[in-house]
Amino acid sequence: MDPMSFTGFGVVAGAALTEAVRRAGADHVEPTIAGNLAIRPNGDGGGHDHGGGWVLDDGYAGDRFPSFAILVPGDLPLLTADPDAVRDYFEAVLPIVHSVAEPGAKIVFGSGTARTAPDGMPETEAHRRFAEVLRTARDTAAANDLRIVLEPLSRSETNVLHSVAEAVRFLDDTAVDGVDVVADLFHIRNEGESLDVLREHGARIGHVHVSDRDRRPLGAEDGDDVWRDFLAAVHDGGYRGSVSLECNWSPDTATAEQEIGRSLELLRRTGAMLVA
Repeated sequence: MDPMSFTGFGVVAGAALTEAVRRAGADHVEPTIAGNLAIRPNGDGGGHDHGGGWVLDDGYAGDRFPSFAILVPGDLPLLTADPDAVRDYFEAVLPIVHSVAEPGAKIVFGSGTARTAPDGMPETEAHRRFAEVLRTARDTAAANDLRIVLEPLSRSETNVLHSVAEAVRFLDDTAVDGVDVVADLFHIRNEGESLDVLREHGARIGHVHVSDRDRRPLGAEDGDDVWRDFLAAVHDGGYRGSVSLECNWSPDTATAEQEIGRSLELLRRTGAMLVA
């Protein structure tokens, strides 16, 4: 790949789609963590116990990945739980991730349900508590040679941090350094955020998720070309890291593999055009 283009194209996927993603020709798989790569043993499946009640799904053993998604399960309320319980979770799960991670791998911190503030909690208090959680995640990740990247999420998924600009401002206001921001087109579109923010804050972008309209595969019949404009804006801002597809694929594995292959082909064509 041209050194001035993106470094690789991958796919966010659970265990059931991992081999289809590879067969489709992705440069990497981006596994989801909670309830997929890291599981709670229930006595009917294998796993490597790393303590803390979480184990590695044996299907991932011996592999290496450059990025991961879905860090925290929805039943861990990050803003109201005992800080020790939050710390215990990260200290249990991040070593599991480390065991199958490439050096310096990125972990997308979205986890909208877990980070949602309860009714009545002032925004300033929610931000203060989330900043504490984020520092804990960042420091525990660093101790395991991993990097946390913060993902802004649509209002339909959480009430804390919805746009790239808001996430950058939050990190600055709370002095949480060492954490970059995820540019996810699905959420940018839902929030009506201008793509110019990706040029303005290009140095703060640490990871990219892309899809067609409503998380459809690229080139969907009812899709559009906004994803091309999005990638151009990300590239204009100076981002040269990896890009991961995060789409709703067909439930049929064979069809999903075709959709993934077509989406990857479109990504690579677009990446080549950006540096032509």
